[in-house]
Amino acid sequence: MKTAIVTGSAGLIGRGICQALIASGWTVAAFDLEPSPDDSRSVICDVGDEASVQAAFEALGWETLDLLVNNAGIAGPDRGPMAELSLAEWRKVIDSHLTGTFLMSRASIPLLSEGGAIINMVSTRAFMSEPNTEAYSAAKGALVALTHSMAISLGPKVRVNAIAPGWISDGEDLRPVDHEQHPVGRVGRADDIANAVLYLAGAGFITGQVLTLDGGMTRKMIYAE
Repeated sequence: MKTAIVTGSAGLIGRGICQALIASGWTVAAFDLEPSPDDSRSVICDVGDEASVQAAFEALGWETLDLLVNNAGIAGPDRGPMAELSLAEWRKVIDSHLTGTFLMSRASIPLLSEGGAIINMVSTRAFMSEPNTEAYSAAKGALVALTHSMAISLGPKVRVNAIAPGWISDGEDLRPVDHEQHPVGRVGRADDIANAVLYLAGAGFITGQVLTLDGGMTRKMIYAE
């Protein structure tokens, strides 16, 4: 039985990843500040806090691990213009994404099996931006660099890759134009990300890479009319 830890498991993407892994026969531990709603083993953890991560791994008690998915992090843009962004808020965002990935990965290294994998969840905001996304974009951009650095340091035993989602939603209020602006004709769904996790978990010749899943939006040229 293969084992996986998924952080940020209570959110839309995290839930989808947990469900897909369980459906494929994995044993899943769901790390989050909220209890997991599915059949995974729920572990309460603040991934940006060193003591919380240590306590969570001790509570889990696993001796081996095949997959770590670093998906946790505060979602969405920053809470205002950069001139009004407090240092505390900046650190909160950075810790939830970047520091959390470091702490979870460091704790997982002794457990990861030969051929194991780490998948970091980045974002297309690592490559392109809207206003007022400095902390979030900085965290995601740093995760891209951390991904290839870890891939070199942990190989060949462990592969490390990243997934960069674009617009992922299960909203029922999406407009036709929301779908039409994507070259594939629709907004992304959680199962698009979950399927990519399953692929990268078993893709033995891929490491240090970022798989962009955005319906083609980052390849679309846009001109003012």
